[in-house]
Formats: sequence, C-alpha cells, structure tokens
Amino acid sequence: MYQVGWDKQQIKITPKGYAMFGYGQWSHRAYEQRTALFARSFSIVDQQHRLIICCLDLGCITHAIRSQTVARLTQILDSRFDENQLVLMATHTHSGPGGCGYEALYNMPTPGFVPEHLNAIVEALVQSIQNAIASEQDTEIFLGTQHFPEQTPVAWNRSIKAYNRNPEVQPRTEAETHLALNREMQLIGFYREQQLQSFISLFGVHATCLGNSLNAYDGDNKGYAAVFSEQALIEQGIQNPVTIFAQATAGDVSPHFHGKDQLKIRNKIKGEQEYQYAQQNGRYQSELALTALQSNIPKNLHKVEGKIDAVLSYVDLSNIEIPDEFAAGQKHAKTSQPCHGTAFFAGTPVDGLGAPKVLIKGMQFLADQFRKQKTKHSKAVDFAEYQQLYASQGPKQILLEAGTKKILGQPIGFPPSMLDPLIAEMNRQVKAGAIQQSPLVPSVVPLQIVRLGQLALICCPGEFTTIAGQRVVETVQQVFLNQSDIERVWLASYCNDYMGYVTTYEEYQQQAYEGGHTLFGQWTLAACQSKFKDLAKQLLLEKNKRHYDEMTRPQPIPENELAKRSNHGNLKTAVSQGEAV
Repeated sequence: MYQVGWDKQQIKITPKGYAMFGYGQWSHRAYEQRTALFARSFSIVDQQHRLIICCLDLGCITHAIRSQTVARLTQILDSRFDENQLVLMATHTHSGPGGCGYEALYNMPTPGFVPEHLNAIVEALVQSIQNAIASEQDTEIFLGTQHFPEQTPVAWNRSIKAYNRNPEVQPRTEAETHLALNREMQLIGFYREQQLQSFISLFGVHATCLGNSLNAYDGDNKGYAAVFSEQALIEQGIQNPVTIFAQATAGDVSPHFHGKDQLKIRNKIKGEQEYQYAQQNGRYQSELALTALQSNIPKNLHKVEGKIDAVLSYVDLSNIEIPDEFAAGQKHAKTSQPCHGTAFFAGTPVDGLGAPKVLIKGMQFLADQFRKQKTKHSKAVDFAEYQQLYASQGPKQILLEAGTKKILGQPIGFPPSMLDPLIAEMNRQVKAGAIQQSPLVPSVVPLQIVRLGQLALICCPGEFTTIAGQRVVETVQQVFLNQSDIERVWLASYCNDYMGYVTTYEEYQQQAYEGGHTLFGQWTLAACQSKFKDLAKQLLLEKNKRHYDEMTRPQPIPENELAKRSNHGNLKTAVSQGEAV
C-alpha cells in the first residue's frame, strides 16, 4: 500500500496579447481565456521515498520552470525532497502561454521572456504539490493498457514517408496513417476502497486540434480529456479527483486527418468548430481511460507493488560520441551543436504551416550554396569544423546554427527586418545586446528514469516520434531483462525541459519537419539511447553504489541579458512595430 495524494491548481495568467507557445507564429496571440489551464500533481510515497509527478497545461516545460520549482521545493520540504524524484510534464497544448524560458529562440514571437508567466506557473505548480502532499492517504495503484479501436478518429501519423523508412515497421499507405502510430494508452489508476479516485494517462497525440488563427488560452484535447474525466468521477461521488492526460510518442502524431485532401479537410474545421473538434478528441481519450480503469478491476489491471526510485542526469547533447551499437555501422558518429533546417521553418503540412513556400525555396537554395562553399575549400579556416558539422547533421539543409548563433554562416541579426516581424524582433534583441552570452536553445538537458514498483517510466525532454520512442523503450527493456523485477517500461515525453524533436536515423534522412527540428543531428536518437541505457544500468544498482553525472546543469543565463529580453510593458511597442514591418 502506498500513501498517495493529488491536487490541481489553476495557472493564473491574464491574457494580455502575448503570443502563445507552440506554432511559433507572431500573430498567434492570446486576448481571451477559453478554458482554465491547470497544474496537476500527484505525490506517491512508499516507506522511504516520495515520487512527485506533475503535468501542466503548457506547450512545454522549460529549465526555468524546473529549476525555480526545484529551488522552491528544496526550501519548503528540505531533506524530504529529492529532485531526482520530481517529474514535470506538459500536455503540449499550443494554446498556452509563451515567454516561459530563459533561452532566447522559442520566446521570439512572445516577444521575449515574460517573468509574470513563469512566476504564475511555478506558483500553481508548487501549491498543487504542497496540497498533494498534504492529502496523502492509503491508496492502491494499478497499471492498465487499452488500445483505441482502429475506427476511432483520434490520431494520424503526419510524416508517413519518414515513418515508412524504418526497417521495423509495416509500411502504411496514405489511407492508413491512423495505423502508423502507437494506439495504446497506458494508465496508472489510483484506488481507495476499490473505487477509482484519480489516474494518469499516457498517449501520444499532438494537442493541435486548435489552429494558429485562434486567440484564446485553451487546454486543447488533453485539457478537455482531463476535465471530462474529473467531471465523470465527481458525478460518481469522488471528491477532488485529478486526472492527468500526458504525452507519450507524439512527435509524428497529429489529431488531424493526414492523407488525400488533408488540407482541404482541415480547412473545413474553423473557429468554433475547432473547439468542438478538440472536445471530441478529448472525449475519445477520456472515455477510453475510464472504460479501461473502471470495468476491469482487477481482471486486466496489474497491482503496483515495490519501491520508488529514480535517476536523473543532465547531458550535453551537442557533443556525444555514439557507441558502435547505436551507430548503424558508421565510425566516428557524433552529435553536434544544435541546428535548425529549412524543414523546421516550413512547418508541418496540416498542424501548422510555417514560412511561405517561395521563401522556403529561397532558404533551401542558399543553404545548399553555403554547404558547397564550406565543404569545397579545404584551406579555409573553418573547413574541418564544417566537415564535422555536416557529418553530424547529415542531409539537413542548415539555415540556423543555433549553437554558434549564425544564419547561413553570418551572425544572427543580419537578415533585413522587413522580411518578417520575427526577424525584426531577433534583430532588436541582437542590437540590444540581449543574446550575446545567452543560448538560443538548450543543449544541456535532463534525462530521467523513475521507478514505481514494477514500472519504469522513461522521462524524455523532447518530442519523440513513434518509432524513436519505441527504440528507446526497447533499449531500456534490454537492460532490465532478467536483471530486475521491472516488468513494464513506458515512455513519457515533454518532460523537464524542451529540446525540439527526436526522429530515428532513417526518418531523419527524409528531412520532413520533424527531422529539420531534430537539433543535434542524425545521431540524436542514438545519443539518447546510449545515455538512457547508462541510466537504466545505474537504476539497477543500490543508491550508494551508483556513479553517474549528477552535477552537470545548464549554465546560468546572464541576468542583464534576460532583463533586456523581458517585456515589461514593451509588448504593445514590439507588436505594433512588428505589425508595421
């Protein structure tokens, strides 16, 4: 028997016209609040250890959110808090607040860093954790799984050509994109007196039912699923139920149809219909979870027994040598500094189109010309550097070298502001000296595996595609095989920070949006597999015998630069300048 408590708190952010996080669109601004956004938390205690699992109605977790929460909890809970055993997840709604990270790039549309957003999120998160701890009671925990029937229109693979490149998959046609994903929902149910009280669901599908032309904060499909489930439990007499609908392998999975006439079909869902569509998708998820957890106890559910444990390590993904077993027969495989390809700027075909096609064609031409120039002249000072970069990044048409802060080899800030309001904002920040020492994106990110009895949960900080996630799970399962009583290995994504996408090596060669946004090159997944394998081995050892890096952390951001990127009352000026551009 475990002691378990739960709580949820509203994230109190007033919509003031800041851009939302997710689509990267300058015009996608929040002027209204359609649904409340919540921080939901569970505290699970065995005889010795406490595991805290939280999920927020946000696009992602940032290092700013995690580090501030850890600092607050260390202060409040003192020795009772172990940051290894804190999991922060995001639903990945694209209709949540932006400006919540210390790094510069993904905050450009907001524009800039918004301290009051970060403070409101941390406040709700810490309060929900404190309340969860205060409400701990004897609780039984059961694990279950349930598959969506093939005919339930809940999810489609949005990158089918890339998916079909994987040797282990059954190739799917354009008419079968709904089958090119993991249709299994994984569930952790919490019971008192044999009655379901609260639960956690893991299922990968983008929270992009709501498009980028709307102007309100909203929880999207995952938020609606949680609200519907909590309401259903309240109607059954459960007091203060909390249900988390978190993400699994959602990287290449869309809630919109992908196949013949996909754009035409998507464009018929507009305005109010988009909210109805999000609700319907959430209802599918809610109904599947409740059916699985309420009709099968204890027949198809597995009781959780055993200890709580966790390992967490920050790794620098920009400089990892890939062990032979993950290098597909290639020697000297390495990751590189983070780079964004032209496919990143093109966006996704249905969920969120990026820059206009003509601009993308121009970017592709310039990226190819730049590559030829850099790899032709062997006497050039930076020849060896670019040889290594292109070896790591493979076929990616690199536009932005986010690590060295260059666009086509030139320092950021050179493109004319008239091209785009986002470029105008970037130039403004460069001129203000706001990103000289600050990173554009994170490179040092947390990888975590937590143990709850016979379940191991791999917590990943990015958007893993279906097969990329499957390979990580298989890698970790191999470590536990015959070595422990861990029977199940599940994966949660959008955990603890945000590092863009992770595709398989084969998918990466396609250079669809997901490959263009796999920042550390074609060996990114291999690096994650290698590091998660190491972590899994450590989890098998007694705590006092473990040796792994627990000291590495991202470098602190210069406060003077952060202040220059913060928009204290500068929003109207920045937005109007951008719109006038």
